[in-house]
Amino acid sequence: MANRAGKTVQNLSGEMAYSSFCPAPLPPKPPLAVDEQLGRLLVEAHKRLSLLNGLADRIPNKELFISMYVRKEALVSSQIEGTQCTLEDVLNPQIDENANADVSDVVNYVRAIMFAVGRLEALPLCNRLIRETHAVLMDSVRGGEKTPGEFRTSQNWIGGAGSTLQTARYIPPNPQDMEASMGDLERFINEEDEMDPLLKAALIHYQFETIHPFLDGNGRVGRLLITLYLMAAGVISSPVLYLSWFLKLNRVEYYDRMSQVRRTGDYEQWVTFFLEGVFQTAADAVDTIDRLTALLDRDRSKLVDVPARSRQNILNLFAYIQENPIIETEKTAAALGLSRNGTAKYIGMLCDRGILQYTAKSGKARIFAYEEYLSILRKGT
Repeated sequence: MANRAGKTVQNLSGEMAYSSFCPAPLPPKPPLAVDEQLGRLLVEAHKRLSLLNGLADRIPNKELFISMYVRKEALVSSQIEGTQCTLEDVLNPQIDENANADVSDVVNYVRAIMFAVGRLEALPLCNRLIRETHAVLMDSVRGGEKTPGEFRTSQNWIGGAGSTLQTARYIPPNPQDMEASMGDLERFINEEDEMDPLLKAALIHYQFETIHPFLDGNGRVGRLLITLYLMAAGVISSPVLYLSWFLKLNRVEYYDRMSQVRRTGDYEQWVTFFLEGVFQTAADAVDTIDRLTALLDRDRSKLVDVPARSRQNILNLFAYIQENPIIETEKTAAALGLSRNGTAKYIGMLCDRGILQYTAKSGKARIFAYEEYLSILRKGT
């Protein structure tokens, strides 16, 4: 069975026989049909994305915002795969002592995102970069035995727990077709054409998930690929757009829409869903930046009466809690190069002004949180 999106391939014979799906190379033939609704959605998504990009470039603590946003993305994208973990778990100042398998998955994904964004400065968005990013993602965590950084050489499949090749919901291309498909995808990503980059990003994500080139970690790498492509194409200048929040919210539809492309060749319904995701996600990120900026401006104004001798240390602590909104005294003192007693005093000053709150005790350590900041970031997690 073949359609515009690809064909079913018969593999092996007898009792071992199974069918896999081999996607057609991109772009689709015939080309995407951009009707009035799709065109209008495309314009609106670009407008919202442009607003987000400009806003992100103007916020004074952009690196701190990106650092927090990357961690939120790592958490939400991992939750789509079933990781049981909260924002508090990931930001726990005692994470080295308390990390479980779920937390380790998310921490590795943070590393993978930052690695990939940095690697884009030296490499085009290519299969080598994708494999290197996967190696960072899967290093020393669950699935780490499944050839990190290497495309698979065996057949994989998608289905519920205990499913087999015979009962799988979807069987990606066999290893030979997968290699050829990833080569085609790499060419499509990097070829110069007239296609709008948001349409192209939608197709790239669909195609990568359909190919499923790794034995584990495909979903997380595929969602990261959206951000990396939009950066490589110059649509966004920093990693501030992540669709995982929208895709988690609409998880069943997300999988159904991609399945429909494979079943019927209808790319347009998938692209429509994807653009709606870009629009909503960019709007949510703009709202998050606005709310965080207002909060930080308000709380910074609470520090104007700090005595001159303490002012710089207090401002350094205030900057530190924007990247580490859950803290304990010992590690904060070491990070800021201050004494433990001095740090405790400054934490007390932020508590007195309603910025930090004492939340718990872990062993001998007292834990404090920038609760209002966390509540803004917690949305969707």
